[in-house]
Amino acid sequence: MKNAEDILNDKQKGMVTVSSGHTVLDAIRIMNAANIGAILVEEKGEIAGIWTERDLLHHVGEPEFDPATAKIGDHMNRKIHKAPGDTPLIKLEEMLLGLFVRHILIEKDNRNIGLLSIGDVLRASLLEKDLTIKELNSIASWEYYENWGWGRKQTKKPQA
Repeated sequence: MKNAEDILNDKQKGMVTVSSGHTVLDAIRIMNAANIGAILVEEKGEIAGIWTERDLLHHVGEPEFDPATAKIGDHMNRKIHKAPGDTPLIKLEEMLLGLFVRHILIEKDNRNIGLLSIGDVLRASLLEKDLTIKELNSIASWEYYENWGWGRKQTKKPQA
């Protein structure tokens, strides 16, 4: 079974970060260029928070909120859910659903190695299930059970 680090390696995308002093508009432009829905926010060289598309929706209706002047550090979420790189896929699914979050920061040897989204985890889960189905289909054959009367349609053998 895949783990968080395996999924990050398959993803082949690095972490995208922005300094807390940048504006929300700067962050939006970086996110659009990288085609991502969340960005990690740094303060003093360390990950201090996360800012997502959902955060934009929460703030955009506020009268004093101006993305061109609002600092991302003032609007980021400082609560970042983390998991070790060896966390199994099923545990990542449980975390995302149970914590009701869309992103998990992955760590290895006390350093951040990547950010996984719920889409990354779902894709890995579906690919793993597809592989399992293919493996099972390759070892299970109905060839010898055609006439057992289990209600399966009988297939006609081609005439030679």
